[in-house]
Amino acid sequence: MNIGLYFGSFNPIHIGHLVIANYALNLTPLEKVWFVVSPHNPLKDHSALLSANKRLVLAKKAISGDKRFFVSDIEFSLSKPSYTINTLHYLQERYSKHKFSIIMGGDSYLNLHKWKNFKSIVNEYKIFVYPRPDIKLKSKPGSAVEILNAPLLNISSTGVRDLIKNKKSIRYLVPEKVRKEIEKNNYYKK
Repeated sequence: MNIGLYFGSFNPIHIGHLVIANYALNLTPLEKVWFVVSPHNPLKDHSALLSANKRLVLAKKAISGDKRFFVSDIEFSLSKPSYTINTLHYLQERYSKHKFSIIMGGDSYLNLHKWKNFKSIVNEYKIFVYPRPDIKLKSKPGSAVEILNAPLLNISSTGVRDLIKNKKSIRYLVPEKVRKEIEKNNYYKK
């Protein structure tokens, strides 16, 4: 099976993540998208990070009922911080019959050179990049990088968290089950 790995903190997962995953399935040979919840991204500040297990629950609620999507906690059992190359090699060993590709935003793509063993990632895996507002992307001829013709969505987890802190509505920015879980548990209020 051809699987797209969509890595992220998903702090919280929002409609933009789901729209991009859907576009990736519609525009590429991918058959399924796995949302890989990262407990600790070494390139991000984790002070505003909801616990990994709570983010995992939110992601599972977001995709419930859509068999094309799967939420993975694989990085929970790997050494911290989470390095994509380690996760990729682990998944390739564990699921040798699957072909893995990576789905990432233009902002992550521009920072790829900062990732551990980034050359191995680029050489060993197909990368599907979705555009982000205000970021110009070019794929290099012959590279395994493909820019997706997906809509520019100006939705971010940071923006969702800011709305919550300011007592504003996040309706329509996150799936309804996610909104209810966040509100029920008072996540991101501080």
